[in-house]
Amino acid sequence: MSAKSTSNKVDGLADINGLTRERPWLLPSNRKLRHLEGITLRNLSFSQPSTPKQSKTTDDELLPSTLKTPTKLLALRGKKLEHSRSSSDLHTTPKSERPLAGRDEQAGLDHGVKPNRPQIGNRRRRSTLNWANATPQVRQKKLEDVAGARLADTWFSLHCEGISEPIYVSEVVGKAMNFNFRFFDLNTYGPWVTRRDQVTIKIWTRTEDTEHYRPILELQVHLRSLQFIGKSLENFRHPLPQNCVLLHLSDGIYTSFTDLPLDEPVLPTTAAGPKNGQSVQPTSTFDELMRLSNLDSCVEDALATREKLTAQINSILEKQKVDRDLIQSAARAQDSLTTTKRAVSTAQKQIKAAQARRSEAQTSLRARRDAIGSGRLAQQNGGLLLTSMREDYVERQQLHRETQSDTRGQIRRICEDLFQIYPVEPIPKKPLAFTIRSLPLPNATSPSSDAATTAAALGHVAHATYLLSLYTSASLPYPITANGSSSTIYDPISSSLQSEASRTFPLHPKGTAKYRFEYGVFLLNTDIELLMSKQGVRVVDLRHTLPNLKYLLTVLTSGKGELPGRKEGRSGLRFALQGEDVDSEPSTDEGLLEEGNGTLSRFKSNGKKASSRIQSPLGRESGHDSVGKD
Repeated sequence: MSAKSTSNKVDGLADINGLTRERPWLLPSNRKLRHLEGITLRNLSFSQPSTPKQSKTTDDELLPSTLKTPTKLLALRGKKLEHSRSSSDLHTTPKSERPLAGRDEQAGLDHGVKPNRPQIGNRRRRSTLNWANATPQVRQKKLEDVAGARLADTWFSLHCEGISEPIYVSEVVGKAMNFNFRFFDLNTYGPWVTRRDQVTIKIWTRTEDTEHYRPILELQVHLRSLQFIGKSLENFRHPLPQNCVLLHLSDGIYTSFTDLPLDEPVLPTTAAGPKNGQSVQPTSTFDELMRLSNLDSCVEDALATREKLTAQINSILEKQKVDRDLIQSAARAQDSLTTTKRAVSTAQKQIKAAQARRSEAQTSLRARRDAIGSGRLAQQNGGLLLTSMREDYVERQQLHRETQSDTRGQIRRICEDLFQIYPVEPIPKKPLAFTIRSLPLPNATSPSSDAATTAAALGHVAHATYLLSLYTSASLPYPITANGSSSTIYDPISSSLQSEASRTFPLHPKGTAKYRFEYGVFLLNTDIELLMSKQGVRVVDLRHTLPNLKYLLTVLTSGKGELPGRKEGRSGLRFALQGEDVDSEPSTDEGLLEEGNGTLSRFKSNGKKASSRIQSPLGRESGHDSVGKD
């Protein structure tokens, strides 16, 4: 009992000082390359230090002569880690510089008395607090200089004995001091590689001052001789040396260095032991032993009572098994009856809903059948009407073609007359220069042109354009008011013009602003362009007013055959002067009109006959007699 408590205390002290670590799962003899999953590099350095690097500053607490007792270890439990205020180490004074012990001290050593600690000379530590009041710019510059000299691009390769090529080459990790390379899987190389326990690791680096990669470290690793760090580096507090290579195996992280502290339990000693050196062994008194015996008897009686009660309870349960089964079966039957009643009620509700839906479906089906019959009757009547209308459609098509032919001929004749009224002739020896009724009109405004002549010529062009829009049934986007040399044009489209007066632009240059006259000419040319696009003619230049107008008249007057004659009618000035009677012989126009009216009357009579034969089934309900009346 004493030995067990002593071992627990030792384990607790070891955990306090962080001396115990996790244990690996793999035995050293079982570590193979198939367990290797990744490699990381810590504390990259390009120059090897001349002296071994110390993990921290050596002070009085780390001197070899400092004693480690359990009392001191317990006192250091609440001690916090503070920043060191020195950049130099305090080493022990050499034996040659230590003062010699006196007779009193030698006598104390002979009698087992602890001597005093050796006194170290007054050695002043070099302070590092001179950066405390430095500006952030100075600190940043210092850090950039220090980091820039130690950052590098690094990659590694794995080699095995007997294989010329590397078995694995890592990716390049740039600009860092601690490198976390990507993990890999070596099982793809087969048992020739995965069953080995030795590998060569080569580290290649390149700094800003060098152009090519150079090997900085070549490490022969034997997996059996590695030291286990832990599952991760989060709880690992031991400082790592320069160019430390960490190997990630399947059970944790391993490395190879010699300054890792081992698990050495510290045996506790009593604070005040006997002077003669004999240890006191703890034991029990007679009363305690008797109480322990009584407790043992009570435990045995309790166990016997428990067995007896268990047997009695089991016998009672066996006797009442039939009754319990009957009660359980009755409860199950009651639950089944309740469930059946609920299912019957639900089925009855569903049947009533299905009957209601069936009646609604039957009513809808009868209505649809009546509608189908009415639709078939209407379809038959529509077929009869369509047959009669097809005959009329053929006659209408023929009449339409004849009307279009007559219309094109009359437009051709009218445009020929218009071309004779407003002749557009070219000016000799002047390309693209024309006159209208012997009045020259330049294609662009010229200072040397006569204002009156230009206004008169534009008045003729405006009148001819207006008449052409009427004859060809093409509406002009910019309406024209033809008043001879005082003609105007209206712009209803521009949104920047507010008043009606500002929307009217003159077609004469005299007595108006030049920009308004030029804009009016532009609108006139735009109307001519629209008329040409209606006839399928492309405008070469919008500014050529008379050439475009002559081209348009030439297209409208072109055609095959002779020009149709003018149809004489009762209307007009000649009829008013002669005072002919209304009942006189009809002219050619009247004959055509009567002929057209006869065709129209025949169409109407045929339509009435067809409509009288067709009766819509919906007409009686809506109050109409027939489809024809609708």
